[in-house]
Amino acid sequence: MHLALFDLDGTLVDRRSAFADAIADLTRTHGHGPDVEHWMLIHLADRASPDDFARLREVFNLDESAADLWHAYIDRIAAAVTCRPAVLDSLARLKAASWSIGVATNGASDIQRAKIRATGLADLIDGIAASGDIDVRKPDLRLFELAAARCGTQLSRDDWMIGDNPENDIAGGYKAGLQTIWVRGRPWPGGLAVPHHSVDDVTEAIDYLLTHSPE
Repeated sequence: MHLALFDLDGTLVDRRSAFADAIADLTRTHGHGPDVEHWMLIHLADRASPDDFARLREVFNLDESAADLWHAYIDRIAAAVTCRPAVLDSLARLKAASWSIGVATNGASDIQRAKIRATGLADLIDGIAASGDIDVRKPDLRLFELAAARCGTQLSRDDWMIGDNPENDIAGGYKAGLQTIWVRGRPWPGGLAVPHHSVDDVTEAIDYLLTHSPE
């Protein structure tokens, strides 16, 4: 069985638009002002963790506990995040072709898994490794190894890493001995080895895997 590891945010799901919607809903329903919303939009833009909400509570002297704020954010981001039907259909085809599908993602464990459940990805994924599981972030080799282990296998040279981040996904995948597909969307930095293949959409990456599967 072949293994395909996917990044989550920006590759399988659209975090960018969901993020702004979740922040707006959270601040509105909790009665926080625009200063709180602005702080969250700035400080949580790349990733969010429980520690961020402890800082938020301290900076603005909020009544809610950091844990309550964190779980409210998880609920709203999970409700707002989307995975396009075309992506789900492509993953289903990959699974039907006897591929094992894993996710290797940076981010807190509970929020990343909430996104996966909310978008319908959970039924298609064999194993998930989030950086919060072991406090190790891509491009560290150990996160790719953990993702493979949770899919019931070990990394091999015939396995693939698909993602949108040149350093974390592509360079990290190279270091893990994987073949790589870059989902374009940001400038390619100088000094990095080029990916094995590049696409404009993750569905194209899955089509490529199905077409170029080793015997």
